Amino acid sequence: MDRIESLAGRPVPRAVTDTALALVLTAGCLALPLAMPPDGPELRAPDALWVVLVLLTTLPLALHRLFPLSALLVVSVAAGALQGLHYFPALSGPDGTSIGPTYMAVATAVFLTATRSTPRIAALVGSVLIPVAAVTEAVLAPAGHRIAALLTEAVLLVAAWALGRLTRARAAIRDQALERAAALEREQAADARAAVMEERARIARELHDIVAHNVSLMVVQTIAADRVQDRDAHKAHELHGAIEETGRATVTELRRLLDVLRTDEEAEDDPSRQPPQPTIEALPALVDSVRAAGLQVDFSTSGTPAELPAGSHLTVYRVVQEALTNTLKHAGHTRTALSLAWEPERERLTVRLCDDGPPAEGEPVRPPVAAHGTGHGLVGMRERVGAVGGSLHTGTRPGGGYCVHAVIPLPTSETRHEGHTPYAGHPRPAGR
Repeated sequence: MDRIESLAGRPVPRAVTDTALALVLTAGCLALPLAMPPDGPELRAPDALWVVLVLLTTLPLALHRLFPLSALLVVSVAAGALQGLHYFPALSGPDGTSIGPTYMAVATAVFLTATRSTPRIAALVGSVLIPVAAVTEAVLAPAGHRIAALLTEAVLLVAAWALGRLTRARAAIRDQALERAAALEREQAADARAAVMEERARIARELHDIVAHNVSLMVVQTIAADRVQDRDAHKAHELHGAIEETGRATVTELRRLLDVLRTDEEAEDDPSRQPPQPTIEALPALVDSVRAAGLQVDFSTSGTPAELPAGSHLTVYRVVQEALTNTLKHAGHTRTALSLAWEPERERLTVRLCDDGPPAEGEPVRPPVAAHGTGHGLVGMRERVGAVGGSLHTGTRPGGGYCVHAVIPLPTSETRHEGHTPYAGHPRPAGR
């Protein structure tokens, strides 16, 4: 009943459609005697009983949504009475086949019952009521036309019943499709929320690393400023400025971290709310910041820069950041050589950072745990490098000092992503 129960795209209540059907059929039955030709079959003149039977044949359809089987039985019995009392022409007779409004009312009732009833009631209508109605029509038909009346009634009602079952089946398929679509939409929404939460957790970890490194750098810079305060006031002023800048950057990252960890609806509805991640292009600024803390860094690049995925960019930056921070912590103001070697022919980028160790006696020495690579910083570097398919080697140098050697694979022509900006050559680091 989708087409009947929808008008101009707006759903129409069943009570309205059923009432409209009942009124249309009632009007048709009441007007039928006026439309009969004068030389037609001899029929009984309309009277009060005729009106009652017509109303019983059509008006129960208005309540069909509430009592489908009862309405069908009342309509069928009343239509049979009208036919038996010869108020309407026979379905099949000497003048041919005549499917009047009363038969249409019964067919409509069968259709609605097959559409709205359970499979058991629909089977009962198809196996009992339709055969009984067809046989009754054959009995009431004139002699010589009984078989034609039987077949016509059976075909009419079976067609209405089959159309009703087909409509119900299509409605069930539609409902199942809508339910599956809704379930799929809910599943996709849940997956999207899970992906957003996972991404937010990853970003929070990244920002936690940034904040932790910045705080560590601030501590080292503060110690360095305190040591040179009396000997070099200008240098101490520069270190205090660097501490201020690092502190401001840390506050900014903390705000980003809190923004990422928000659980309000606005944050959930906008998965793209992500802070920008550092790339290799940000290494000169990182080197300048550790130089301001007193670390002597020789920064060089070689080879032709190639495209790198964003994850590899971030990995290189984090490895260099962790290595420089460890050097400041464990070796103090020593000389460090940082080199990036692009080797497209070997499809790799080599990152090497080596320091000379503590520059003088009294400086803190590197703990053995870090020398053996079991510290959390080295574990994090190994995880990052391994995640992009690279390798990491760390250890002490024979002549003193410590080295971090990372190899990052370059994407091949088959795996290179479009739209990534190749790494441009670093400008000459400031201060060198």
